[in-house]
Amino acid sequence: MADQITRVVIVGGGSAGWLAAGIIAATSPAHVQVTLIESPDVAPIGVGEGTWPTMRATLQTIGVSETDFFRECDASFKQGSKFSRWTSLSKDDDYYHPFTPPAKYHEINLAPFWVPFKDKIDFANAVCPQAAICDLGYAPKQITTAEFGAVLNYGYHLDAGKFAPFLHKHCVEKLGVNYISANVTAINSHENGDIKSVTTNTQGEIVGDLFVDCTGLSSMLLGKHYDVPFISQQNILFNDSALAVQIPYAEGADAIASHTLSTAQTSGWIWDIGLQSRRGIGHVFSSRYTTDELAERELRHYIAPSVGEKIAQELPVRKITFNPGHRETFWHKNCVAIGLAAGFIEPLEATALVLIELSAKMIAEQFPANRSVMDIVAKRFNATLRHHWEQIIDFLKLHYVLTKRTDTEYWRDNCLASTIPDSLHELLALWKVQSPWLYDEMLREEMFPSASYQYIYYGMKAITDVTGVSRSIGSGKHLHDKKLRKAEALFMENAQHIQQLKKVLQPNRELIEKIKQYGLQTI
Repeated sequence: MADQITRVVIVGGGSAGWLAAGIIAATSPAHVQVTLIESPDVAPIGVGEGTWPTMRATLQTIGVSETDFFRECDASFKQGSKFSRWTSLSKDDDYYHPFTPPAKYHEINLAPFWVPFKDKIDFANAVCPQAAICDLGYAPKQITTAEFGAVLNYGYHLDAGKFAPFLHKHCVEKLGVNYISANVTAINSHENGDIKSVTTNTQGEIVGDLFVDCTGLSSMLLGKHYDVPFISQQNILFNDSALAVQIPYAEGADAIASHTLSTAQTSGWIWDIGLQSRRGIGHVFSSRYTTDELAERELRHYIAPSVGEKIAQELPVRKITFNPGHRETFWHKNCVAIGLAAGFIEPLEATALVLIELSAKMIAEQFPANRSVMDIVAKRFNATLRHHWEQIIDFLKLHYVLTKRTDTEYWRDNCLASTIPDSLHELLALWKVQSPWLYDEMLREEMFPSASYQYIYYGMKAITDVTGVSRSIGSGKHLHDKKLRKAEALFMENAQHIQQLKKVLQPNRELIEKIKQYGLQTI
């Protein structure tokens, strides 16, 4: 076919470019050749140190060894996120969003049966063992568990600066990706407006059929060349700045947390991610509500107990600014944007890398056979990605609108009705009388399944009126009693499961050291 798509040109490296290259090269049709052009002069931003469990399937699909990944990317296990002081200023205000869904989630909704006991046990601990395992600092698997296998669902924490070179080597050596180190100096078009080629400063003209924009916040192809509008979401999600710092462990054998810790501040929140050799910590905040100086003061105050006041004041801090939002469309003509080139909201819930994975996976699995059908594929892609972005905005905003904090203007304004999307307004109204569950999922592959909404909603002390619980679980006293007995049994089994896992799992660092020394069993 004259218009067959055979040449994919990815402009930009980093985590976005190399993940896209790996996924497309490994899973698209055999005749497709992938070329990646990376500027030697542009340093990657290095955000995205947390992943979703999807990354396990991604690494396995592209043929990466999980043992090598741990050894070379300073990686550790991530079993979810712990949120502190998001609901109130109380020191014991915290809850988990674990990666493992509630027990038998697709068979029974346990939330209505938990509500009557909400003052005795928090939701995550009632329905899932993972929060308790995270509190202990234990890993989600054993050394005898095969690569990418799990006892409890998990993703990773990783060093983004090491992850991209790791993927680079694998993609070039194992997947046949053609690598070009050069700066793109011009973008050349066909008469129909498609991109024909890009001109580089050292390798001349690189011709392609499909161009993937992974040029970060500059969005060189989709944003600058095609002038696709950017839709800011700062009226909904206020944060636009981050201060990042890396701190050493006090002792070489310090425990490594197996979850991301997110601690709310006066005008934002602080992330805390444990890698093998260091912790990555950063303060995400809104410049509209605080200053860089005050934000830095809060960040240094947070790290002082770990490293001492003197070191806390001396550690270098890097500032990152961003406009929270996304492009109006993500695939235009023969150009599709992935990663920061498509958009960025904020690092809450680690959506950056999973969006890259989902985007590249959809490109590969729906790969346009020829130019004639590309616009159809692009239309589907745009509709799906727009849904994902809208869901991300709703889900992240949920963390803010459920707060009971009124200590600063930042938290008060986050609860203003005018800052809440209509779609989230509807969900909040619905969840007052019926629990989040499967019917809230619109796509086969949602960014955030309804279980995630349950963990946030009930973790932040929101209430569902379950006086009419029989309406949501089936009519008739017999069916109600049957489901009640099943729920009670699952609550008991979860408590027993926690005790069993305590005996067979081990601290995060201990397992990681064993993986580095002995390796995991290959599948």
